[in-house]
Amino acid sequence: MSKYIPGNQKHLTLNDRIYIENELAKGTPFKDIAAFLCKDPTTISKEVRAHRLSDWYHKGTFYNAKNFCIHRYHCQKTNACGKILLCGIKCASCPTCNQTCKDFEKERCKRLDKAPYVCNGCTKKINHCTIAHKYYYNGRAADRKYRELLISSRSGINMTKHQLHQKNQIISPLIEQGNPLIKSLQITRNWICLSVLCTHTLTKDSSQQEILI
Repeated sequence: MSKYIPGNQKHLTLNDRIYIENELAKGTPFKDIAAFLCKDPTTISKEVRAHRLSDWYHKGTFYNAKNFCIHRYHCQKTNACGKILLCGIKCASCPTCNQTCKDFEKERCKRLDKAPYVCNGCTKKINHCTIAHKYYYNGRAADRKYRELLISSRSGINMTKHQLHQKNQIISPLIEQGNPLIKSLQITRNWICLSVLCTHTLTKDSSQQEILI
């Protein structure tokens, strides 16, 4: 957090996220949102990018909804793939146009590549926007996603006692032979799929004392 912005160092709350959603709809910049919430602007930026919702609105051409090329409305190419002889159909109407054309250029929106990173507050109506892949920020959905991630990160390693016993039978003999932990994990990486951090966590957990003994 910036030393120039006073704050309580706490996580964003549901009310904070709803406020962010409402202000994004008004077109308020991250700097002003952050100042009101006593947060750093990068905190707001990371929050929006991490919890924005992906949505597909199929807006290709009227005869090919899967064409997302920026040139699709004026393209006159035919037989760009070269697979069909004497093909007189315009490539813009072909489902494989974007995959085969060397001049394909995906249409992008500057709002999604930089702040605000979402479609909230855009002046264009959804049926008038030609961008197919859209992103939205929803405060309640963002808070729910954050809570779920917080609970899962604090729940420990998702592993049954049987799985732990199997991994223990593989790695413990190597350690008993005098091999370092990192080398033992490298040797058995195709079988136990554990990182050094996870292994240390298991050894410190009183409920998982079987491993590495």
